[in-house]
Amino acid sequence: MRTTIIRSLSMLVAAIGSAGCGPVHPAEPSGSNTIAGTVTVFAAASLTETFTELGTQFEAAHPGVRVVYSFGASSALAEQINQGAPADVFASAAPKNMQQVVDMGATAAAPATFVRNRLEIAVPKGNPGGITGLADFGRTEPRIALCAEQVPCGAAAETVFRVAGITPRPDTRETDVKAVLTKVKLGEVDAALVYRTDVPAGGDQVEGIDFPEADKAINDYPVAPLAHGPNATAAGAFVDFIRSDRARAVFATAGFDTP
Repeated sequence: MRTTIIRSLSMLVAAIGSAGCGPVHPAEPSGSNTIAGTVTVFAAASLTETFTELGTQFEAAHPGVRVVYSFGASSALAEQINQGAPADVFASAAPKNMQQVVDMGATAAAPATFVRNRLEIAVPKGNPGGITGLADFGRTEPRIALCAEQVPCGAAAETVFRVAGITPRPDTRETDVKAVLTKVKLGEVDAALVYRTDVPAGGDQVEGIDFPEADKAINDYPVAPLAHGPNATAAGAFVDFIRSDRARAVFATAGFDTP
């Protein structure tokens, strides 16, 4: 009797399976094996800290992927991309430089703004130059550092000076915002204009001073996958991650505005 019952149950299970109710398989982890390899990201220098953190998170979520960065001035990165550099993603600190890449047909999708940023005065710890506001950048006494005019932080600086009616007197113009910040950290200048997200990155060697004209030169940061990148699948996934709520929280903590 026991053998008959077992045989009957086996037949019943087989009959149910043949009727379309086959065995249920456990769901595969989302995105577990969908992307792999290296994704190369060209990103504005002001994104160094946040993108490095987010890259670590992205790699943890996709164990088969490695994120490689090239940080620098957006203008220089755009030029490299247009000259054929093998990058998968471009994140610019200004729409102008992204548009240069779009115009060359080098993007695989329309760019999307993922954060915004604004300028802040950076001074060495203790503010030895006695800097109080933007007007000090028009004086001859303080040692001043600015970004080069062709890079986004330099273009934004020119806008705020024009709005304020100030003719700046920089002692040095640097290739990107991190180079400017380094001048402040080393005490080589009394003041500089950097993005407000860069001031915390300077640690206890740098202090920040807000100024009202900064609201007149807010930079949109667009991101896009690139048309000739070697890893299109990973590029798309990375761009999606940068625009996710998880990434927005990281950007907000760093001081970026999120659209």
